[in-house]
Amino acid sequence: MKTLKFIDMTLRAADQSRGKELTFKEKLEIARSLDKLRADTIELAPIFDSRVNQLANKTIASMVTTRISAAVDIAAGNIEETWESVRSAKKPKLNLLTPVSPVQMEYTCHKKAAAMLELIAETVKKCRFYCENVEFSAVDATRAEGDFLVRAITTAIENGANKITLCDTAGVMLPEEFGAFVAEVRDKVPALGEIELYVELSNSLGMALACAAAAIAKGAVGVKCTAMDMGYPTMEQLAQLVAARGTDLDLQTGVQVTMLHRVVGQISRILVPEEQEESRFSNVTLGEADIASVCLDKNDEIGEVVKVIRQMGYDLSDEDNAKVYEEFKSLAERKHFVGTKELDAIVAAFAMQVPSTYHIRNYVINSGNVITATANLLLEKNGEELRGVGIGDGPIDAAFQAIEQVIGHHYELDDFQIQTVTEGRDAMGSALVKLRAGGKVYSGNGISTDIIGAAIRAYISALNKIVYEEI
Repeated sequence: MKTLKFIDMTLRAADQSRGKELTFKEKLEIARSLDKLRADTIELAPIFDSRVNQLANKTIASMVTTRISAAVDIAAGNIEETWESVRSAKKPKLNLLTPVSPVQMEYTCHKKAAAMLELIAETVKKCRFYCENVEFSAVDATRAEGDFLVRAITTAIENGANKITLCDTAGVMLPEEFGAFVAEVRDKVPALGEIELYVELSNSLGMALACAAAAIAKGAVGVKCTAMDMGYPTMEQLAQLVAARGTDLDLQTGVQVTMLHRVVGQISRILVPEEQEESRFSNVTLGEADIASVCLDKNDEIGEVVKVIRQMGYDLSDEDNAKVYEEFKSLAERKHFVGTKELDAIVAAFAMQVPSTYHIRNYVINSGNVITATANLLLEKNGEELRGVGIGDGPIDAAFQAIEQVIGHHYELDDFQIQTVTEGRDAMGSALVKLRAGGKVYSGNGISTDIIGAAIRAYISALNKIVYEEI
């Protein structure tokens, strides 16, 4: 039994459907939801020259396990930039959007048939240089001249395309006509017997699903779809088709059908038009949980790095922003990508450095699998010794409780991370603590061969920054 491939193009179609571009956060939310469904591919919109779109693609590529397909407009020619934005994906693909009807070739690329074939050969070859998987999407294929369409598809395959999509962009074909169209193309391009063939169908006449069924019967293995109605077949409609006629068509689906309705509901709430309801992301900055997978690289300017830092909750001075960016550049030269965890560590180590109000004198921790963890800490503040005792769910929690007893205040623990920085039995441990106070985030870093000691030092470091600003 064949598995019908669902190629989800919600992120590519959403901007046109809503009449405005998705925000950075909306793109991440939608991608995260789609990833749960295990569709074959999540398709991204062309990035053109927008650094914001490149960053969004890069972040999505790094955080999902589903195959990522980045659309490339053949007229834009920004193949290298598009590839760089998705190269970190586990299964990346480039999708070359190419007009093949006379009107669209003239309007979009200002080229006649012969010149268009040369452009297809050159561009597909360049895509294949960067990426093993290259899809050639014949835009407006149903209105192309038959001989030219065959030559265009053949040229794309000869130069490295290993997936072909036939697009009924106008959406004017009836199911029988589209089925015959797909069969004719397959007959005239023998190489399609070894190539995956997809279809992309406009639902202008309300027959896109029926046309998809006709195409599947003639050999198409994948259908472009969207999570909700955007003028294309929806994922739920395709799932219903497989459920109702899968046996007759010898089809099954790998999509998590049981999760489909809930995920579609989540995406629908994100994409509610403004005139119906104010976006739930209006006046909301991107939170820590939402940008945990952001990836920056050495090409990002200080403004882009500072924007991410602010979205993480930090409010740094221009001087501290400059320090953080300098360390970011140094790290980015050694690492391909820099994420929010690395930015947290940089901020903790190099920004908001203040005189210490609290100093650690000593601490005793008792913990085990048969006793409740306790911590006894002695701190010093302005020459005065202050002792605190805490009981917690583990030694680190107990230590933090003891610190709070000393200072007489509870701060929200926004994040806590530990990792080793050297190897061996005497390895150094690094801890990062982020405390939230007055709507701002303060981070502290601590290093020690004792990871509990590193955590205590990190908490005190963040605490000292809060106290310094409150004085």
